[in-house]
Amino acid sequence: MRRGRVFLYLSLIMVLLVVGGYFLYQNFLKPDTTSVGAPAEVAVPDRVDIVVITQKAPRGTVLNETVLGLISLPRDLLISGMFTDLAQVVGRQAKFDLDSGIPLTVNMLVDSAAQLSDAGSVAALSIPEGMVAKAIPISRLASISYALRPGDRVVVIASMQFIDLDADFQTRLPNQTALLIGTSIMLGADSGTNALAAHATLEDYYTYDGRIDELDGIQEEKVYVIPSESQRPRLATQIIIPSATVLHVGNFSFSDGSLGAGELPAPEPTPIAAEGEIVAPAVEEPPDNITLIVSPQEAVNLTYLIDSGVEISLALRSAGDSTVIDTKTVTMQFFLDDYSIPLPGKLPYGLAPRVDEVPNSGNSTGESEAIP
Repeated sequence: MRRGRVFLYLSLIMVLLVVGGYFLYQNFLKPDTTSVGAPAEVAVPDRVDIVVITQKAPRGTVLNETVLGLISLPRDLLISGMFTDLAQVVGRQAKFDLDSGIPLTVNMLVDSAAQLSDAGSVAALSIPEGMVAKAIPISRLASISYALRPGDRVVVIASMQFIDLDADFQTRLPNQTALLIGTSIMLGADSGTNALAAHATLEDYYTYDGRIDELDGIQEEKVYVIPSESQRPRLATQIIIPSATVLHVGNFSFSDGSLGAGELPAPEPTPIAAEGEIVAPAVEEPPDNITLIVSPQEAVNLTYLIDSGVEISLALRSAGDSTVIDTKTVTMQFFLDDYSIPLPGKLPYGLAPRVDEVPNSGNSTGESEAIP
């Protein structure tokens, strides 16, 4: 009986110890989950992305993703006029020079070149750095029948005519000479028997410098030969600029400067005819000049050729063609050799009727050109 009571007392003591330990743990030993282990809640400020320029952009630069970026900014610092989307800026132009890192605003950009400030020409905005614009004269055939438009790339070809000059006089050969003997003239430079004596008046004091030659089949018969015409130039044609970009065709508008590079002025309004009156349609005048984007040295070369009277023509390149062009200078000898054209022989017969002229298909008037 006493053993049962002892066991009961021990059980009560164990229950009290467990309850006391649990109470002690809950009130004094359990970690505070409200202050340790769980991070305190922090208020996150509202932020927004704004568009900035990431590299220096000169006036007139067309902005794209390569020069634009986004930075985060607290919304309370956002200023009216800032851009929050790249799509709002791409394709627009810098109104003035912009430095890297500047947040863009609406007053820094324009939608087109015509909206830029009056400082400088609109055409200059289309010229890459290090290049220049040079205007040259054109004709129908020299400009691919007026097919050229701004942005086309062309090949510039020059046709030069060479002649022999007297190095001292810088005049066309042959020289005009005469040998004066008293009041008469001895033509040529040879002595008595081999020269042609002419008792001419001093008003006819010169003739073309000729040469003494023999008649065919007749020995010891000397004649004095002079040219039948002035010296014929020798033609040489070659590409001088393999790739130049067309900036504008014809004259630029100078009335208000509002036209962009390559834009054409609006056509004149068609006059309204009175009742019963017939008004002839306005005739469009073809352009007589074209402006090309070339290097400074190429601009100097073009100026020299134009001032020298050299014929310049253009050939249109294919869009996107980056082939390196390498051509040979064409002369009469090169043409005959390259196309294996033999020199026509002198035959004792010919075609009838006689033909002294051939039609010139390139002549707009349809007239024939005489064979010189």
